[in-house]
Amino acid sequence: MLSAFTARPIIELKQRDKSKIESILAYDDRLLVGLNTGSLRIYRVNELLPPSQSTPANGDSSLPSSQGVADPNTADPNPATTAPQNGQPTSSPQAAPAAAAKKPTDLLREVEKFSTRAIEQLAVIKEANTLVSLSNYAISLHDRQTFEPIEAPLPRTKNASAFAVTSNIIEDKATGINEIISRLAVVVKRRLLLWSWYAGEMSPDVTEIVLAEAIRTITWASATGIICGMNSGYVMVDVETGSVEDIIGKGAIGGAAGGQGRFGAVGAAGMGYMGLGGFMPKPLLAKLGDGELLLAKDINTLFINDAGKAVEKRQVPWQAAPEAIGYSYPYMLALQPPVKGSLEVRNPDTLSLLQMIALPGAAALHFPPPTVSLPHKGKGFHVVSERVVWKMDATEYDSQIEELVKSGKFDEAISILGMLEDALLKDKTETLREVKMLKAELLFRQKKYRESMDLFNEEEVHAPPERVLRLFPKIIAGELSGVEEENEDESDHEGSNGKPVIEKTPETEATAQFSSPQKGGGFAKYLMGHRKANPETASIASARKSQDGDDAASIKGRTSDEQSPQDDKDLMASVSELNSYLAGARVRLQRVIDPVTGKLRPRKSNSGSTEEAFRSLLASLKDESGEELEKELQATCKIVDTALFRAYMYSRPALASSLFRIPNFCDPDVVNERLVEHNRFNELVDFFYGKKLHRQALDLLRKFGSPEEPDDAAPTLHGPQRTVVYLQGLPPEMIDVILEFSEWTLRKDSRLGMEVFLADSENAETLPRDRVIKFLEGIDIALEIEYLEHVIAELNDMTPDFHNRLVELFIRRLKGEVKKGEEWDLLIERLVRFLKESRQYSLSRAFSLIPRDDPRFYEAQAVVLSNMGQHKQALEIYVFKMKDYAKAEDYCNRIHKSQDSQVASPSQRVGSNASEDTKGGQLSIYHTLLSLYLTPSPPNTPNFPPALDLLSKHGSRLPAASTLSLIPDSLAVADLESYFRGRIRNANSIVNETRVVAGLRKTGLVASQALLLLGDGIPGGQGGRNRHVVITEERLCGVCIKRLGRSVVAAMPDNSVVHYGCLSRAQAGAGGVGGVGNGGVGVGIGRGEIEVKGGSSILNAQFGAWGRTNGDRIGV
Repeated sequence: MLSAFTARPIIELKQRDKSKIESILAYDDRLLVGLNTGSLRIYRVNELLPPSQSTPANGDSSLPSSQGVADPNTADPNPATTAPQNGQPTSSPQAAPAAAAKKPTDLLREVEKFSTRAIEQLAVIKEANTLVSLSNYAISLHDRQTFEPIEAPLPRTKNASAFAVTSNIIEDKATGINEIISRLAVVVKRRLLLWSWYAGEMSPDVTEIVLAEAIRTITWASATGIICGMNSGYVMVDVETGSVEDIIGKGAIGGAAGGQGRFGAVGAAGMGYMGLGGFMPKPLLAKLGDGELLLAKDINTLFINDAGKAVEKRQVPWQAAPEAIGYSYPYMLALQPPVKGSLEVRNPDTLSLLQMIALPGAAALHFPPPTVSLPHKGKGFHVVSERVVWKMDATEYDSQIEELVKSGKFDEAISILGMLEDALLKDKTETLREVKMLKAELLFRQKKYRESMDLFNEEEVHAPPERVLRLFPKIIAGELSGVEEENEDESDHEGSNGKPVIEKTPETEATAQFSSPQKGGGFAKYLMGHRKANPETASIASARKSQDGDDAASIKGRTSDEQSPQDDKDLMASVSELNSYLAGARVRLQRVIDPVTGKLRPRKSNSGSTEEAFRSLLASLKDESGEELEKELQATCKIVDTALFRAYMYSRPALASSLFRIPNFCDPDVVNERLVEHNRFNELVDFFYGKKLHRQALDLLRKFGSPEEPDDAAPTLHGPQRTVVYLQGLPPEMIDVILEFSEWTLRKDSRLGMEVFLADSENAETLPRDRVIKFLEGIDIALEIEYLEHVIAELNDMTPDFHNRLVELFIRRLKGEVKKGEEWDLLIERLVRFLKESRQYSLSRAFSLIPRDDPRFYEAQAVVLSNMGQHKQALEIYVFKMKDYAKAEDYCNRIHKSQDSQVASPSQRVGSNASEDTKGGQLSIYHTLLSLYLTPSPPNTPNFPPALDLLSKHGSRLPAASTLSLIPDSLAVADLESYFRGRIRNANSIVNETRVVAGLRKTGLVASQALLLLGDGIPGGQGGRNRHVVITEERLCGVCIKRLGRSVVAAMPDNSVVHYGCLSRAQAGAGGVGGVGNGGVGVGIGRGEIEVKGGSSILNAQFGAWGRTNGDRIGV
C-alpha cells in the first residue's frame, strides 16, 4: 500500500482527565481544542525533527505503508519513538534524546468558561480576527487573540446546528478594486443565515434564506455558492441572489424527480432511505480540487462541479458508509466509523484505494482553511477522536510515486503525477515519462501491443528507440534486442558478446525495469533526456519491487512464458504495431535533423513542442557538443530506419521499397543481407540509389542485365533498360561512373543506350560533352555523329570544335565506311543540311576535306562556296557540273531573300526600285545566273531554255538596262514577251501603290478635320467647336466647392467649370494637361450657356483661347 500520510499523535488527554475532545481548529502554529466541558485549550504545535529526519511534506521520508498508532493511554506521547514502523521506531537512535526533550505540542492556555456546553465546532475569520464557535445550539463570536466574547450568542442563531465560513478575494463591481470578503453561513433548521465581513468589518445586514426542509450539512462551493445537504437531497444556494437550485444527477444522489436509487425513491425532491427503523444517513460534503465537489450519502456518491452540475464519474467503491469525508491535496479521504477506526486514502481520479491508516476511535476530520493561490499549501490535516488528536503529515511526493512504481501501480502513479504541480516534484516531466514507459513495457508483456506502442509514441513520452527495440527479438531489433533466443548456448551462460549472462531474479529484474532510459541515440538525449540523471528515477532503479498489490505480480520478473520468444502470430501483431511507433519516431527526428544532408536543422526559439523546447538548448552548447549531438542523432536515425526496414521485411515486405524511395539512414549491410536473402534485387537497387551507393547498384544491374538469358532470381533486371534509367538519374559530377557503366548498354542496345546522353533531362544536357564525344568515339563513330547532331541542333551548342568534328565525321563516313545506297543518300543529305544551317565550322577546312572531283560531293562544295561568298563558283557547279537548273534557281532565291530580309516600306521601294539589282554596287544574283546561261565561259555553250525561264519568272528583278545587254541579237523578241510583261506589270503596280497611299492620306486628313470641327459625337467625348457647358444656380466650382453665381468662370477641357480665380489651382491639379485641338477653355460671366470653341490658331496652346463677355453665351 501507498504511504501517502503518516499519523502522528500530537495531543492525547491524560487518563485522569475526564474531558472529551469535541472539536479542534488548526491555523498557523496554533491548535485550538474544544472540550465537552465547554473549555477551550490553546496549544502551540512544535516541530520535533529537522526535515531530513521527520516526515513533513517534501521531506526525505521513505516510510512503509503500514502506520502504527501510539497507545492512547500514554500521558506524554513522543511520536518520534512511540510510532513503531514495522517493529522499529521511525527516528534514529541519535535523534531520540532530542525528540524526547521536546513535546509535540505545548499547552499555552485554557479558557475554562469559554462556553457552558460542549464546543461542537470551531472556525476562524482571520481578516476580522474573529473566532467562530458552535456551542449550546448557538453561534458565538470571540476575539481570536484574547478569546473575549464579541457577540455570544450571535442574534438569530438559536437552535443552530452547523455553520461554514469562507474568505475570498472578490472584485468590487462599482470600484473595480479587489477586496477580501468573508462570509459566515449558519444553519438553523430550515433557515440559512448569512453574515458578511468586508475588509475585516462585519456588515450589519443579515441574509436569511428558507429551504424546503431542515438542513443537515453545508459546504461552500464558491465565493457565492453554498451546497446544503438535506434528507431528501442537495441544493445549491446563491447567497447573492437567494436562488435555490436542486442538484440533479444520475444514481442514488441528486437523481431526477421520481427516479429510483439503489435504496429507495430518491431525487431532487425526495431521497428516502428505507429500512433500519427509518434511519436517515447524514449527507456528507467535501470540496475536492479543480472546482469539484463530492456528495455522499451512505455508500452512494455524486461528483459535481462548483456550479452544481453533475460530473460523469463512477461511484466510490466504499464497503461501508463513511463517518466523514474530505480532501487533502491531491487525495480524497474517508473516515470510517469509530468502531472501525480507519482512514481511507483514495485517488480522486481513479477512485482506487491507495492507503488504509488505522486510527482507533477516530471520529472527525479537520482540514486547515484553504488558500486561493496554493491549493497544496495546507496539505496536512488532523484526525480527532475523543482522546487523541493525530496530525497527518504528507510524505514526499517523489517517494509516493516511487512506492506506486515499485508496486506496479503505473496507472495510479500517472494519475497522481497528472494532479501534482511541477514545483512539488524534483522532475515531474522526466518522472512521468519514465512511469509511462514502464507501463508501456508492461502492456507489451501483456500482449497489448497497440496500447503499448501508442503510449511509447505519446507526445510527452517519445520513448527512445533503443528502449522500445529491447522488447523485440534479434530478427527485428538486431543487437539491441533484449529477448533471449532459444538457440543460445545456456551451458556456458555466455551471451553473444562473450560476457556472462546474469541470471534474472526479481531483484535484478526490478532494477532493470525501473532504471532510467539507457544511453542510446541522441534522439533520447536531444528530445527528452539531454540532462543530468534524475536522482528520483535513480532511486527507483536501485530499489526492489514491492511485494504488495495485485499488479506487482505482473512485473516481478518474467515468467517462463514471458522469457520464451513470441510465437509467429504474436510477433507479427507486435511488429505491425511497431511500424507506427517507428514511423512517428522518424517524423520527430526529421524535425531536428535533415534526412537528406544528415545535418541539424536551424534552431528556433519558438516554444511549444518538446523538440522546439530543446532546440533552444543547443544555442548554449559549444560547436564540439553540437557535432557530437549530430552524430548521436544520426546514429539514432540509423537505428530507427534499420529497425523499420526489418519490421517491413517481416510484416509487409511490399512496403520496404517505399522506404528506399525517400531519404533514409538504413544500415547498408543489414539491408543488403536481408534483400539478397529474399531475392528482392529491385528494392536493393532502389536502396543503393537512395544511399548514393551507385557503383554497387550498377554492378548489380550489370550482373543481371548483361547475360543473354534472364536470371530467375531477378528477371525484371535483365537487359539494359534499368541500367539506362538508373544512369539517367545520376548527376553530371559522376561522369566517370556514367561512362563506365553505359558502355555495356551501348554495345548491347545502342539505340537504348544513347538515351543516357540524348534524354530530354537536365542531367543529360549538363554532361561534359567533350568527354562524352571522346567516349563515343571509342565505341562507334555513328553514335558520336548522333550525339554531335543532338548537342548542335537540339541544345544549340555553338562550340566550333564540335561543328568541325561533325563535318569531319560526316565526310569520313561518306568516303569509305558507308557504301552508296539509301543510307549514303541520307547521310549526304544530313551533311548538306548541316553545311547550310551551321555558321560555326571552318569553311576552309571543310572545303579542303570535301573531295573535289567526286560528283557526289558537288552540292556540298556549292554550299561551302556559298557560305564563303563565292556565289558565281557555286552557281557554276549547279549549272555546268550538276546541270541542275532547279537547284540553281532555288539557290538564287535563297540568296536574294537573305539579302532582302529587311522589307522596305512602299515609298522606299518606289524610290529605290530602279537600282534594286545593283545594291551595294553589285549586280543581283539572278543577273549572275543569267550571265552563266547566256554568256558562259568556254568550253560551255549558251543555254537559252533555262535563261528564258529565268527571265519569265524573275523578270521584275532583272532591269532592262543590264539584262538586254546580255541577250544575243539572234534571240527573237517573241521569246522575250514574258519578260517584258513582267517588267510592265511591276512598273504599273508601283504606280498604283503610290496612288493608293496618296488617297489614304487624303482620307485621314478629312477625318482629322471633321473631328476638330464637329467632334466625335460621343456623350462626354470630344465636342469639337460645338462644345458648350450649362451653368445653373446650383452648380458649384470644382476647386473651392462654392456656387458659381454670376462670377467670372472658366470651362475646363473635361467640361468642368471653375471660378476664374481658381483656374490656376485647377490647372495645377490637372498636371498641365492642355486643351489641344477642341479642348479649349472658355471664360465668361453670369449664368446661362458658355460655348467653348477652339480654332486652328490655338491648337497648340496649353489651354486654348479664352475671352470675356457680359452675355449669356460666350464664344471665342
